[in-house]
Amino acid sequence: MIDDLKGMLERFSPEKAQEVISDAIEMTDEKWIPNPGPQTRAYFCEADVLLYGGEPGGGKSQLVLGLAFNAHRRALVMRREYGDLDRLVEDALKIHGSRDGFNGSPPPKLRITNDKIIDFAAAHRIGDEQGQMGKGHDLLAVDEATHFAESQIRFLMGWVRTELPGQRCRTVLATNPPLTAEGLWVTKMFAPWLDPRYPRPAKEGELRWVISDEDGDDLWVDDQDDCRVIRDKLIRPTSRTYIHSSVRDNPWYAASDYERQLDAMPEPYRSLLMGGFKTSFKDQPNQVIPTAWVQAAQKRWTQLPPENVPMCAIGVDASGGGDDPMVMAVRHDGWYDRLKKIPGKEIPMDRAGSFCAGQVISYRRDDATVIIDLGGGFGSSMYEHLKTNNIEVKGYKGAESSTRRSQEGKLKFTNTRSAAYWAMREALDPGQPGGSPIALPDDPELIADLTAPTYEPTPAGIKLETKEKVCDRLGRSTDSGDAVVMAWWEGARETSHALEWAEQGGFGKRMKRIPQMIGSDRKPLSAQRRVA
Repeated sequence: MIDDLKGMLERFSPEKAQEVISDAIEMTDEKWIPNPGPQTRAYFCEADVLLYGGEPGGGKSQLVLGLAFNAHRRALVMRREYGDLDRLVEDALKIHGSRDGFNGSPPPKLRITNDKIIDFAAAHRIGDEQGQMGKGHDLLAVDEATHFAESQIRFLMGWVRTELPGQRCRTVLATNPPLTAEGLWVTKMFAPWLDPRYPRPAKEGELRWVISDEDGDDLWVDDQDDCRVIRDKLIRPTSRTYIHSSVRDNPWYAASDYERQLDAMPEPYRSLLMGGFKTSFKDQPNQVIPTAWVQAAQKRWTQLPPENVPMCAIGVDASGGGDDPMVMAVRHDGWYDRLKKIPGKEIPMDRAGSFCAGQVISYRRDDATVIIDLGGGFGSSMYEHLKTNNIEVKGYKGAESSTRRSQEGKLKFTNTRSAAYWAMREALDPGQPGGSPIALPDDPELIADLTAPTYEPTPAGIKLETKEKVCDRLGRSTDSGDAVVMAWWEGARETSHALEWAEQGGFGKRMKRIPQMIGSDRKPLSAQRRVA
């Protein structure tokens, strides 16, 4: 119907069309009217959770406020930083037409009528979102949602509710694409629309149905009637969708010079913001591992490890139970298998050491070295059980001092964690002779884990940003990245075991390049074998 009306207006002269639009606005009792196109589709969208945006200028903030004014009784409008709420509050007061009912004391609140309220809030630090616990809202509207941690978003979604019959509840995540890997959770949460590898892609605006499984992860189901029993309770699915918007869909900006200003932005910000969740990120100047290197390693990944290359190492990030899983990274030279994750709640705490050791043994092959994180103390019992069973196991304590140097021997490091991440950086460097040997499974969390840490040079050596700071920024532990780094820190590699693997047959042919293990005469392995 809206498309039909739009077609009728297009047949009028510009003056007549504007007259009709003005008359229609005067006749409605709504304080805000969506623009034709994506904003209107988003306004009337039936999804329980809507992702709206993808490019600047599409009217994301206005949609959030319009829904709060017209369609909901109790709305919570959020930004990550309190300072970023100012423009939203100003726009809300313009729509309201006065400051009546407005309380500017933090957190700001606008009482539109006796039974209609907009609460404004922020959650700068991980944990600040818990201030909304128990405060039910029928609309959760998060502006620039990719600035938030995934844990914050999912927690806030848990309090979308109402006691009023007939009042609709929904979540709207209005956002531009993420500028750092820390916002990649949005790709996972809306995988049918944003992840090109998703096996059953969804059309824009199409409803898809999802429930949370026993581990709290998304499980996409067939339709709204595809209920599942989780922890002895029947769970009904909720719906999600994605609607793309851009400056070209906003008549207010389309008629202005804003799009030209966006086109004039420096790279890579222009490509990031105009790419609709499909572009790479701008790294921080002091980021340890460049994002492009990790993405390149994921493109090199294959379903199976290189033929005849044995399992070399298993990096194990231990779990203390609760929400954090035990993560195992299995490595065959530079090829990593998909990460093995044992949910913390499945680990019996009264026999955690023997249980976790058994999990490691079930995956271990070829006498692979096992490297266990002993920093938190959770891995100590597992370490002892493996050692008792004559398994080659190494303890990893990131905070301990390290005597290792960088490959060229110039850089030293303040601790083992700094040295280990730098070693991973060197291994991922595509500019090394023969290219990088690393092949990583495609995992958005792994990208964020490996690319989040920063470093600083100190008189004592390269110092990595503390794990606590990184986890605070991500809103979760970096278990996956740590396991991958530990697996590279110890164990056999081509550079140390190429001769042994070659004797087992086919190594050089299999890798499609001559192994470059250098002997005392500085000749490649192939030349040494010909001499022999």
